[in-house]
Amino acid sequence: MQKTTFLAKHKFSIFKKNYKMKKVLSLSLLMLALVSITYADKKEKKNKKEKNTYVEMKTTMGTMVLKLYNETPLHRDNFIKIVKSKQYDSLLFHRIIANFMIQGGDPSSKYAGPGVQLGSGEITGAPKIPAEFNPALYHKKGALAAARDGNPEKASSNCQFYIVVGKKFTDADLDRMQSYNGWKYTAEQREMYKNIGGTPHLDNNYTVYGELVSGMDVLDAIATVKTAPGDRPVEDVRILNTKLLKKYKVKKEKGGKKKDTEEEVSVKKEKSVLQSESRVGSDNEAEEKTSTKKKKK
Repeated sequence: MQKTTFLAKHKFSIFKKNYKMKKVLSLSLLMLALVSITYADKKEKKNKKEKNTYVEMKTTMGTMVLKLYNETPLHRDNFIKIVKSKQYDSLLFHRIIANFMIQGGDPSSKYAGPGVQLGSGEITGAPKIPAEFNPALYHKKGALAAARDGNPEKASSNCQFYIVVGKKFTDADLDRMQSYNGWKYTAEQREMYKNIGGTPHLDNNYTVYGELVSGMDVLDAIATVKTAPGDRPVEDVRILNTKLLKKYKVKKEKGGKKKDTEEEVSVKKEKSVLQSESRVGSDNEAEEKTSTKKKKK
């Protein structure tokens, strides 16, 4: 009887230990599953935040780098497709207007002779791109946007694009633009148009789908070339080649400081001159006092 009781207790003890081990194992597996789900969710969210696409565009006047916006996927994907197929290579910037924009992407410009009027070319068989207007994407200087004809849907050309040069606008100008294009500009957008410039009258009329992140000096140089009637440059400005960049790091000013505007530089120069004059005046006064003391002695 005692032996039976002992065996029963022993079995119960083993059962209890096994139960605890199973419970611990179950909890461990549950914790592991939760960690895996959390990691998968984070990875999914990270993947959902798409990386920006950068395109290098080499021209006869220098190299520019463009960032394509993920908020305009139809235009982004179309531009990427054309870049990959090398259809932009050797085309001209066929229309250039100072303080406005530079335009390119017309397939018929590749072999166009001098004086030939351009701007009506399209990629054969490809449809127009539906408009993708977004109040957050506007025509600041350096903006990449799609050219189009006068179609009522405001659908974009399947290949032609322009990069904004523009000019500076006042608050009064921007108030008028708002009533014209139906957009309300944010404080940041107003500052950009007032201090850097752009073409706000094109907002909500032409799709902006990217921006220049490198080569603003190249843009300025192209925008000031001599043009003939019809806005075609007298000397051809050609896109030599375009390519997608696997990696691109947007360069910042050293120390994270913003580059001074022309106005800020001017103010600093004036302050420097005033300070120099002040120092010269102080030095002259000191010399006069020393001279007077010597004479008294």
